[in-house]
Amino acid sequence: MVNIGYHVAKIQGNFFRNVYKSSLSNLVSFPIKQERQVPIKVYALSCERDLPEQVASLRSFLRNVGIPQTFTIISDGSYTAKSCELLRKVHECVDIILLEKLQRPDLPQCVYDYAKTQAMGKKLAALMSIPVDSPTIYTDSDILFFKGASNLVDLATSTDKSIYYLPDCKNSFDRRLIYDPVEMDNPVNAGFILFKHYPNWDWAIARLQDLQEPPNYFSEQTIVNLTVKNEQGKPLDPKRYVLNVEDQFVYSDNTTGKAIAIRHYVSDVRHKFWLNVL
Repeated sequence: MVNIGYHVAKIQGNFFRNVYKSSLSNLVSFPIKQERQVPIKVYALSCERDLPEQVASLRSFLRNVGIPQTFTIISDGSYTAKSCELLRKVHECVDIILLEKLQRPDLPQCVYDYAKTQAMGKKLAALMSIPVDSPTIYTDSDILFFKGASNLVDLATSTDKSIYYLPDCKNSFDRRLIYDPVEMDNPVNAGFILFKHYPNWDWAIARLQDLQEPPNYFSEQTIVNLTVKNEQGKPLDPKRYVLNVEDQFVYSDNTTGKAIAIRHYVSDVRHKFWLNVL
């Protein structure tokens, strides 16, 4: 039997994305009703392909969290000059930087090698290069911020120096980097992290250095999981900071509401991202 609701949602999501993309030159100039300044720095790694998602995610942050000290978009190198101009027009807090300019010069060679061959390697290099001298958020471009995201300001300004992470809904690991099954408990999703201090990556990166075969798509998330766990990171409330695909095959988005802070619209439910943007 054909799942009409699911297919209609997919079609609508595609349509809304195309409309949004074609209207970007006008949309980026629409004023955002927000005056609240928040003591947070934000970083997002994205690419030309994800320009519509990046604009929508950025605007949702400004609208529902506040105006950060900086919102730095790390380009993987594919953003055109026109796209960078569009992103800067969203708000004066926006900065664009090439990954190769942000990338620390003292990263282990295995990280540089990973970054040269895979997109997730670039993300690992970016995460390890983000300076953390004050509360700092890393967010993927396929995340939307809702009214409940004002809670992030309380977390960021609290005296607690823990790293806060988005709980994943499944184990997406490079099993070659897992030495003990317990390391897969309470998995960390690398799409959203609130850093209150710069983590020590050495312990997890040592496993990447010892890997005899090339790293894969999930190696980055595995390294992040190991690092955050080793730093005694704390999970964000999964009822408010949402990552799940339970509503993948129904029409509606079952996780929106005033209490929701964010939702990470991973590939299985990416179409629902656009049902919420418009």
